[in-house]
Amino acid sequence: MPIRTGIGRGGKRRLSARILANQLAILALTGAIGFVLFAFAQRAEIDRAYEGRALDIAQTTAADPQIRQAMAHGGGKGVVQTVAERIRKASGASYVVVIDLHGIRHSHPDPALIGEPVGDPIPVLDGRPHMGSDQGATGRSANGKAPLYGPTGKLVGEVSAGIPERDVLGELWRELPTFGLYSAIAVALGSAAAFLLARRLKRSTFGLELEEIAGLFQDREAMLHGIREGVLAFAPDGRITVVNDEARTLLGLGTALGSRLDEVLPDGRLRRALDGTLTGTDLNVLTDDHCLVVNRMPVTLQGRELGAVVTVRDRTELIGLLRELDSVRGLTDALRAQQHEFTNRMHTVAGLLDIGDHDAAFEYAVESAGAEQALTESVRERIGNALLVGLIVAKTTVAAERGVRMVLSEDSALGEDPPHLRRLLTIVGNLLDNAIDAASGGPPPAGGREVLLSLVEAVDLVMVRVADSGPGIPPGATASVFEDGWSTRPDRGTARRGLGLALVHRLTQRHGGTITVSEGPGAVFTVVLPLPDATPVPRDAQLTTASTTGGDRG
Repeated sequence: MPIRTGIGRGGKRRLSARILANQLAILALTGAIGFVLFAFAQRAEIDRAYEGRALDIAQTTAADPQIRQAMAHGGGKGVVQTVAERIRKASGASYVVVIDLHGIRHSHPDPALIGEPVGDPIPVLDGRPHMGSDQGATGRSANGKAPLYGPTGKLVGEVSAGIPERDVLGELWRELPTFGLYSAIAVALGSAAAFLLARRLKRSTFGLELEEIAGLFQDREAMLHGIREGVLAFAPDGRITVVNDEARTLLGLGTALGSRLDEVLPDGRLRRALDGTLTGTDLNVLTDDHCLVVNRMPVTLQGRELGAVVTVRDRTELIGLLRELDSVRGLTDALRAQQHEFTNRMHTVAGLLDIGDHDAAFEYAVESAGAEQALTESVRERIGNALLVGLIVAKTTVAAERGVRMVLSEDSALGEDPPHLRRLLTIVGNLLDNAIDAASGGPPPAGGREVLLSLVEAVDLVMVRVADSGPGIPPGATASVFEDGWSTRPDRGTARRGLGLALVHRLTQRHGGTITVSEGPGAVFTVVLPLPDATPVPRDAQLTTASTTGGDRG
C-alpha cells in the first residue's frame, strides 16, 4: 500500500518543520532562562568575592600598628584618619571607617562625620569578622568588618571597609558577554541537533504528518479489532508488535505484545508456521480447538526490513463441512453402484419369472437379500455398539465400490458401550478412509486390494489396528506422518489433505494413548487408548465425525 508523503492535511506545516520550530523555541527559552539564572548566580558570586576583598582591607587596616596604638589611647588626634585614608585610597575602597567600642567614628571619607556615632550596633564584639552589603553614607557597598585589637590584645574597636556597588556591577557586566557567547554557541549546537533529529524523525515516519499518523492509527485499530481474522505483526527481531482480539482467541495468547513466539507458544507446527520456519501459503495447523489456515508475509518498505505480518483464519467448521460433503459424495457413489447392482438383480428375477422358473427366481431373491444381512450379522457378532457397526458396514460398502475388500479380524471384540466411543468413531473413520484410499491406488497386489480392521477391548485399554495392502509409508517418514499437512497425495476436490492422521494423533495423545505406524509396503496403524477416561470430547473431533471416503495418508 503506498504511503502518502509531503504536505500534511489542511495545508499545515510539515512534521519536521513543526518539530524543528518547537525545539528551537524550547532551546531559546531555556537559553534565556539559563542566562538569567547565571547572571543572578554570578552576581552573588561577585558579591561574595568583593565582600571578601573588603574584609581583607578591613583586616589589613586593623593590623596597622599606628592605628592599634592610637585607638588604644583614644584616637591619636588625627593619626587614625590619616592612616585609614591612605589605605582607602591605595586599595580603591569607598570607605575605611575605624570605630571604637562606643560606636564613635575615628575615620571617614567625609571628615564631617568623624566623631559622630554610627546607627548600627557593633557586630565584632564576638571577636569574629563579618561580611555583607551595607547601605551607608557613600551609597551601597560590599562591606567587611574586622575586630580591632590594641597592642596588649584587648578589643578596642572595629574597622569597617566597603567597595562601591558600581565596581561589583561593572565586574558582572564584563563577564556577561562571555557567558552570552557561550549560550549562543550552545543554542546553535542545539539547533543543529534539533534539525538533524527532525530529519531523522521524518525518515522514521516515512514523511507522514502528525494528523496522518493519528488517522492511520485509528484506522488500524478499527480494522484489527473489526475483522474476523487473526492478525499478528512481528518486528525484525521476532518480537510481537501487533496482535488483535481474534488472534488471541484462536492462538490462546495472553499478554503477548513485546514477547517472542518461543516465550508464548510451545514448539510445534503452529509456532513454526507463525515464525516462518514452515514456508508456503495456506498452511493447515490443528490446535486443540481449531483448524487454522496460516499465511505469513514479510514486510519491506523502501528497502528496509520491517518484520512480517501473519494472518490466521479459523476453518474449523468449513473443513468439517467439506469433509462431510466428501463423505456424502463417497456414500452417494456407493449407493449409486448398489442401485445398478440392485437393478441388475431385479432384472434377473423378472426374467426368471417371465420364463416360468419360479423356484429359481425365489432362490435367487433369497440369496441376494441374505448377502447384506450376513455382512451386518458378521460385524454384530464381534462389535456390540450399533454406531460402530453402522460405520464399519458403510465403510465396507464404500471400499467394495472402490474395489477394496474390507475384513474385520477374528480377534475383534467390542462391547455395546465401549469407552472412548466418540473418539473411536473419529479414529476408526479416519484410519479406514486412509487405508481404503491407499489400497485402492496403484496396481493391485497379488493377493488383491484389502483392508484389515481389528478392534479389541481389554481390561485396561482399547486397541485399534488398521492394515492395508497399499504402498505403505516411505522409509524415514514415520516421524512426520502425523504432522498437520503431511500427505502422500495432492488435494482432491474440496477435501483438505494432511489433517486426518494429525487429528487422530492429537486426539490419541490428549487422552494418554499411543499411535504407531509401520514403514514399508502395507502400512499398519496401531492406536492404544488407556482406561478409564472421563475427559470431555474435544471440539476438534467434530471435524471428522462424518468421515470422508478418501483418505489422505495424514
